Amino acid sequence: MKSIESLYQQRFGDEPVTVETLPGAGSSRCYYRIHGHDSTVIATVGRDRRENRAFLALTDHFLRHGLPVPEVLAVSSDESGYIQEDLGSESLYDLYVKSGSESPHFGKALRDSVDMLVAFHAADYDDVDTDVLYPRSEMDRLAVRWDLNYFKYCFLKLTGVEIDEQSLEDVFGYLTSVVCDSAEKALILRDFQSRNIMLKNGSPVLIDYQGARIGNPFYDVASLLWQSRLGLSDRIRWGLAGRYVEKAREAGMVINDGWEGTLRLFVVFRMLQVLGAYGFRGLHQHKAAFLTPIRTTLKSLEEVLSEIGDKRLAYLMDAVRNLTGDERFKEDMGSARLKVKIYSFSYKKGIPEDFTGNGGGFVFDCRAIHNPGRYEQYRSLTGLDRPVQDFLEKDGEILEFLDSCKSIVDHSVGRYLKRGFSDLSISFGCTGGQHRSVYSAQKMAEHVAVAFDCDVLLVHREQGIEVML
Repeated sequence: MKSIESLYQQRFGDEPVTVETLPGAGSSRCYYRIHGHDSTVIATVGRDRRENRAFLALTDHFLRHGLPVPEVLAVSSDESGYIQEDLGSESLYDLYVKSGSESPHFGKALRDSVDMLVAFHAADYDDVDTDVLYPRSEMDRLAVRWDLNYFKYCFLKLTGVEIDEQSLEDVFGYLTSVVCDSAEKALILRDFQSRNIMLKNGSPVLIDYQGARIGNPFYDVASLLWQSRLGLSDRIRWGLAGRYVEKAREAGMVINDGWEGTLRLFVVFRMLQVLGAYGFRGLHQHKAAFLTPIRTTLKSLEEVLSEIGDKRLAYLMDAVRNLTGDERFKEDMGSARLKVKIYSFSYKKGIPEDFTGNGGGFVFDCRAIHNPGRYEQYRSLTGLDRPVQDFLEKDGEILEFLDSCKSIVDHSVGRYLKRGFSDLSISFGCTGGQHRSVYSAQKMAEHVAVAFDCDVLLVHREQGIEVML
């Protein structure tokens, strides 16, 4: 943290006003939003220097080709951290949570993301120093086996199911040939999914591409359109896959006929890799947020394998069916899905009443935070309006407050999910229930909806707003 603050001071000539810790994902990298006097930036700290060098080299390559990635503003001398432009807080996944997969706004952003993917794939990668790509320069047989073994050892074996090693290896051999022997090639991004696509002024910008390598572009198509958290319909998936192929061919890329069958096999391969990640974080490290998507991913994988109907994948199909029938991964085991209700309210009108019979939940008092309502220009606005949000975030006090609240809430939501509880109430109160509490409830609801597989009901009581995220 201190090194990043020093780097910020070297670059901008002033100390940070506040430093906000951002939620991590599946890696050990740490992310921060640094608030200055006039603007914010994002800082990244990563212990793996080779991974950092790959990100920085790829950023330079993408920017030279006019592709939408964040500009790097400063790099530490030992390459352990760097500062880049702040793209805001709304990802494609956040938009999905707010509006749903069928909304016109989300649909446009998703189409734009597919078009952006074509631009990345169609760009010439001859000027990329493949030696800097990490951990492999291409999706060769070794890289494919790493991903397949990730599924085998970090998911399948951790479930405790019996495995016929030879039958499983036969499946792996077939998938390895499919991935490595296909004609289509591009610089693939490896983790092209909705949380890594930020929306800056409504347009998609890519982040977290440090694992990029040469490979088949359908891997990225599968990563986005068959991401289980999005739950897109087959109509949307295949419509956008067709859009990708049409635009890719227009851009001069080689896409062979019969691409639909190839794409399905890449969907299988990508889902196995994702299950490996979920298994490692959820079954091994016992992180509840990574356990809940296992069920939906297994269900999607079973559907795709059934569509393919390839006898060479029969053993994998049997293993997946056994797992979807496992009590640990059944969709409904007789207990209600967790509902997290998040309120903003005015203390003048009392704390929201709990009707679940569970005695309420958390109540956080926002009244100690600097109040925008004291100032004339904010009095008619609420915590949903950008000027109020900018005021609160620049002041910084509310960010530290929310970090503490999230730490408490995350632990409880994780435990509630693990124990099969049905309801949790979280309330934020301030004097008028208009600015600080509204901002806090909104940010907490968005955070919980992204981090956990549960139903989130957001209620801004004094504004008469009620929405399911």
